Amino acid sequence: MAAFDRVVAATPGFRARSGQREMAQRIASSLHGVTLGDQDNPQSAVTVIQAGTGVGKSAAYLSTTVALALARKTRVVVSTATVALQEQLMTKDLPALAAVIDTPFVYALAKGRGRYVCKLKLERLAGHVGEDAAELFEGDDEPTAAQVPGTFKPNRGVVWQDPMERRLALYETLASSLSTGQWDGDRDSLAEQPEARDWSTVAAERHTCTARYCPRFSTCSYYQARMQLAQAQVIVANHDLVLASLGMKALPDLDNCLVVFDEGHHLPAVALDQFSSAMDLTGLRWLDKLPKTLVEVADNMGLVLAQDVSTLAQQLKTALLDAGRLALELVRGLSTGYDAVYRFKDGLVPEAVLEPFKLIHGHAAALSDALEALGAELKARAKEDPSQAANCSVQYARLGQMAPKLSSVVSTSAQWLSSDEPPLAKWLKSDTSSGLVSISAHACPIVPGDLLRRHLWQQVRGAVVTSASLTTCGSFDFFLGETGLADLPQVNTLAVESPFDYRAQGQLVVADTAADPKQVDLYTTQMVAALLADLRAVSHGALVLFTSRVQMQVAVNALDASLLELVLVQGQMARGRLLGIHQARVESGRASVIFGLQSFGEGLDLPGLLCETVFIAKLPFSPPSDPVEEARAEWLKRSGRDPFSELVVPATGIKLLQWTGRAIRSETDLARVICYDKRLLSTGYGRRMLQGLPPYAVSRRAPETVLVV
Repeated sequence: MAAFDRVVAATPGFRARSGQREMAQRIASSLHGVTLGDQDNPQSAVTVIQAGTGVGKSAAYLSTTVALALARKTRVVVSTATVALQEQLMTKDLPALAAVIDTPFVYALAKGRGRYVCKLKLERLAGHVGEDAAELFEGDDEPTAAQVPGTFKPNRGVVWQDPMERRLALYETLASSLSTGQWDGDRDSLAEQPEARDWSTVAAERHTCTARYCPRFSTCSYYQARMQLAQAQVIVANHDLVLASLGMKALPDLDNCLVVFDEGHHLPAVALDQFSSAMDLTGLRWLDKLPKTLVEVADNMGLVLAQDVSTLAQQLKTALLDAGRLALELVRGLSTGYDAVYRFKDGLVPEAVLEPFKLIHGHAAALSDALEALGAELKARAKEDPSQAANCSVQYARLGQMAPKLSSVVSTSAQWLSSDEPPLAKWLKSDTSSGLVSISAHACPIVPGDLLRRHLWQQVRGAVVTSASLTTCGSFDFFLGETGLADLPQVNTLAVESPFDYRAQGQLVVADTAADPKQVDLYTTQMVAALLADLRAVSHGALVLFTSRVQMQVAVNALDASLLELVLVQGQMARGRLLGIHQARVESGRASVIFGLQSFGEGLDLPGLLCETVFIAKLPFSPPSDPVEEARAEWLKRSGRDPFSELVVPATGIKLLQWTGRAIRSETDLARVICYDKRLLSTGYGRRMLQGLPPYAVSRRAPETVLVV
């Protein structure tokens, strides 16, 4: 606790917060006895802490975990869900700790490999117009004309008619900036971001990398960043990277360091995303290129392929096309147009549909084996004969470009053939956004807790999981179940109350409508009318949160000229610019209102006059059409359980806690929340959600009256 005391003593304008000290003490006592490394009967601990807004949780967990790690000569991995929190940790919290702690320490930001350029790919393309470049671009969907983005505009104002010419000009400029030291190879350090399609061609990727056998290894931007991480005692990462790196050695072994998962309520969704899979059933041009690439690479190295890859690729393409035709017939049968989702009940796929997936898996697995065997031989050649390393690396990169799509086919078809219990969600999706009908097959586990318990918590020895929204309806039970922490003996929980006096500082007004929210159109009409009346009384800053883009657009369409001048709508401009305009308006004494969706309901910090009122259009239930949630609800019903009470209500309660949390951001804020959904007070499940909210002064408003803000 000595490090914590020094941090708070050195914080300008610090106010004593008993909750922050309580949090630090719990972390210190929980993690003090964990055993790290390869030991018999190791001692583990996971402390789950909900820290209300204003507690100062980052100072509490950093001061304690870093001090413990330094004393034990180990490291700390701090994992977040948002870039904003990563920036806060790297530019504010960690420098503040380093300035006052006795033992010096190094901290660094971990990024995925794809955020860095591959020098070998870039050099291959830069200044190289010819068959090599055309081959790398083959299969890309190019616009007819575009401009070289960002700082790299060698001829500003020139519109490139030839897409390849445009891209090669970009790569030449990137290569020049890299070689002269003007750029470090990190995509995030570019003044403006390249288009995703342009960057992916030169990005570092695991599938295209021969690591230490590459001739550019000693100057590789990614591995230089890895070397900096190796010197750091504190590593800031994100949940995606931590879960994707399990067993990959990109981060410290989780059984030999301390781990903090801030914004921990995101872990279940990240886990589902990491272990889901998808494959395209219509965009198959890459399969024409695959056997040609395998044969050419083998011939270049004087090798003979064990399999007939041309026949395998043709068989795989035929099976994928057959699956695509069957999928299109199923989607057409929904009578909802071509943009639709067809989910298989209980994860059971009819044998007629499953048959091509069996063929897909067999052919794709054989091709994958051929690709991996050839890649292994290239790595062995590079190791044995350094004079061949450059050519081996180039050839390996050519193979690697094929690997991700082939891997997605192997994993997706394997999941479709799975008969696990609980069943996987399996669905087909059609999309016409490109102007053509595209069909894809998807699969995803439905219980995130099982994934996290099996893949994450079995490795972790000492961890802190924290957020301002881990309890729902007044309990940790839902979160512990979703994260796989329920009933584990090493888990303890703590709820630290916010230092804010919500009853004195805030109000929660439930503004009734005559229509029931389930009467969607009528409710939306009445809600928008009440909202517009309330907006006319806004004198400073306000935030309106909608549950759907359609609902938000109805409100935008109803604005008259005077209100249009006040309202800023999410999506009209970049988020940073929108927030800057909002702040400038309020600081100049003008009224300003932000219309936003789910992403504006979390992590948005608008203190004081910037947000005196949060308007909530409707209780934030998830859309009922999500295939994973549908599949999980179906499984729960089949098991005799109630998905609405067990899943929907607690998940909505967490969102509602986040949304209402935009109102009061400091001890001096005075703000109110106005929710137009009367179910919050009139239903049992609404009152359950209310129990999980801060103790606002709650009142009800009849439909006929208008609140004066």
